[in-house]
Amino acid sequence: MSTLYTMPVSFYFEVKFAGIKAADDSRFAEADGLEMELGVFEIKEGGENHFTHRLPDRGIQKNLTLKRGVLAASSDLASWCKSTLESDFGTRMKTKNIDVALLDPDGNPLLVWTFTAAWPVRWSVSGFDAMKNDLAIETIEFAYQRSIRQRESAWTVTTALGAVRR
Repeated sequence: MSTLYTMPVSFYFEVKFAGIKAADDSRFAEADGLEMELGVFEIKEGGENHFTHRLPDRGIQKNLTLKRGVLAASSDLASWCKSTLESDFGTRMKTKNIDVALLDPDGNPLLVWTFTAAWPVRWSVSGFDAMKNDLAIETIEFAYQRSIRQRESAWTVTTALGAVRR
């Protein structure tokens, strides 16, 4: 007898930053940019008008975008974002690995996307409007070196020194 596969829900996920332990810094309402695309390089051959040669080119990855309710500026994540975005590049920029995990009903990771050597490139807060009853939402966008999609039974955070079990 086969078991029925249950599709995962997109609202049950968790975000972890290497070196940031505060629980508030791992709670987000939305994670976007979990995509990869292979570029295409086209070569137009002289005398051939019916088609162009299409060859694979470099991979293209979108920035990782995370959204959550605005937290106090004293959080470790906010401090890292502030110091990076306000940097004059007189000191070396600190990057962090970010893990985004899609969780099963028991809270165990089904799939984990690891974004290596990430740094914040944009930090914004939603507009304030006295005529609406909305939450103040902050959006943080990260560029990164590469992303790795993996299926893991034991969730780990990859650091420069190796994998650390959580």
